[in-house]
Amino acid sequence: QVQLVESGGGLVQPGGSLRLSCAASGSIFSIYVMGWYRQVPGKQRELVARQFNSGTPTYADSVKGRFTISRGNAKNTVYLQMNSLIPEDTAVYYCNAAVHGGSDSWGQGTQVTVSS
Repeated sequence: QVQLVESGGGLVQPGGSLRLSCAASGSIFSIYVMGWYRQVPGKQRELVARQFNSGTPTYADSVKGRFTISRGNAKNTVYLQMNSLIPEDTAVYYCNAAVHGGSDSWGQGTQVTVSS
């Protein structure tokens, strides 16, 4: 199993930046993709960005050009740099790891609030 711990959420004004971090532990050798999802009350969880161990990152259209996902050298960490934040980015952000031969792992979630 893989355990994920996130950090870095908070309150930021429109136009500001935040950086989310996620560290994986456990069976990290089985991870083949890590990413970030977000969810607002009453809506389905949606993909924000993800990156395979070796591959080009993919982004939701709504965050392209503003958010950047990156993986650590050991491939057991994932970061999300969020710039030019807008109120519509307000959500709980979840770290995700997909593993070979098992179910996806999820972090506990971190709240991001964009408000003046």
